Amino acid sequence: MTDGRWFTEVLRYAGVLDDAVVTQIERQQIGTGQMGQNIAFSLTYDRPAPAAPATVVGKFPSPEPQSRAAAKTFRTYEREVGFYQEIAGTVDIRVPVCYLADIDLDTGDFVLLLEDLRPAVQGDQLTGCSLDEAMLAMDELAGLHAPRWGDPTLANIEWLGQYDDVEPNEVIRSVYQGLWPRFVAQYGSSLTSGALALGEAFGASMNDWRRSWTPPFCVAHGDYRLDNMMFGTEQGGYPLATVDWQIVGHGPGIMDAAYFIGNGLRVPDRRAHEMDLLKRYHDALSARGVEGYEWSQCLADYKRATLA
Repeated sequence: MTDGRWFTEVLRYAGVLDDAVVTQIERQQIGTGQMGQNIAFSLTYDRPAPAAPATVVGKFPSPEPQSRAAAKTFRTYEREVGFYQEIAGTVDIRVPVCYLADIDLDTGDFVLLLEDLRPAVQGDQLTGCSLDEAMLAMDELAGLHAPRWGDPTLANIEWLGQYDDVEPNEVIRSVYQGLWPRFVAQYGSSLTSGALALGEAFGASMNDWRRSWTPPFCVAHGDYRLDNMMFGTEQGGYPLATVDWQIVGHGPGIMDAAYFIGNGLRVPDRRAHEMDLLKRYHDALSARGVEGYEWSQCLADYKRATLA
């Protein structure tokens, strides 16, 4: 796999390559590869192929047995492949063009062959983003949520993470409570007594908190943060494209919004513009046809979702 013949067949099947043949391939490892391998491929053709990509990005399973086992247990590879196969074309958030998405569920082997988004650059979780970039992220998020807002058929997609799934929710609660004492030991001195009490109580009541959410639900990214975003530059690229769909699910969309607003901006910017960003998201939902989701409800949901 991944030789010239393979790339030729894949790109022809994807409808972007006619008579040309891939004759040379150069490979470059990209990303940290915590849950899988990301490789950029530079392709040379035997003749001009104006519709075919000069470079593509491949995603493959991790070579580490533990990572592969975890991915199979939590179905992360399956979810990302499923997103590109079944969901991406039904929502309106910018994602890389997908030339191939395939998986062997028995072995966990998978391949995604995607558009190379460079010269766009990855967002930086540590330094934060500008207000303009955050506003763009809210617009894109509405493009993900609105098209299938309240769509009951999402509950029937077996591989799609469901918000009320008992087993993964119990795992999350257990992990939270296991990590909480170490978090307090390291950072507790920087927090108020009220914040510490809230964190302790939240861990104990997390399952009740999750059960308190009710539809309408939508397609939710699940990890909507800067490290999973590619921003365009002066050299080119889409204004914003979102990647890493390994924990995509069916649940309250406001969770994505709260997660991003809470950790995407520098603290002074968030404090100054938090409501502006939330209003941008709500207005974008309404502009895309979402009805019956009043601003007061959005704000109340946001306040609860900040615990996410």
